[in-house]
Parts: sequence; structure tokens; C-alpha cells
Amino acid sequence: MPGDDTPSDDAGNDASGQDADAEPPGRDPSVDADANDDGLETDPERAALLREIADDVRGDTSESEQLANVLYRTSDIYAPDEDTTPEEVMQNVKFILEVKERGGLGR
Repeated sequence: MPGDDTPSDDAGNDASGQDADAEPPGRDPSVDADANDDGLETDPERAALLREIADDVRGDTSESEQLANVLYRTSDIYAPDEDTTPEEVMQNVKFILEVKERGGLGR
């Protein structure tokens, strides 16, 4: 109703104008939310391959170390013994990149 102070309007938008039923940021709406909580099946072979590649690229440079960390963290999505979502991996990768940009953890 016009003038009604409800938390959402007739179009389903909340007070900020955002769709009240929209998926949270970082979540792909085309992925079934009930599919293994994060939409991905565990795949021990894929996890092992990503970790093997991470070990291979890990080297003396900070860039290779950074890439290895990203690959290893990504492998956690597929590891059956890990409970990691793609969103958590993205947050962690963002943190890895921020640390690199700052020049290390201590700065």
C-alpha cells in the first residue's frame, strides 16, 4: 500500500532497493543451492591434481609462491576431507593478494 512502512515494496525490493530474494554476493544463482551445500561435488582426483600442480609451481619467487597458495586453497573445494565453499576460497584468495600487495603479513 502507498505510505505503508513495510520492509519491502510491491516489487519485492527491501528498503535499500535491493531484491529481497536475491542470492548473496559471490553466489552463482544458476547453481542449485541444495547440491552439496556449495554446488560442487567432491573430487579427490581433482584436489590431488591441483595440489600436485601447486607443488610444481612453488618456487623461489613470491609470484610462484602466491600462485601455489591460490591453487592449494582452490583444491580444498574438491577435497572430501575439507568443508570449504567457493566463497571462502575467494575471500582467502583476496586476502593472499592483499598480503602480496602490502609486501607481507607484518606490514
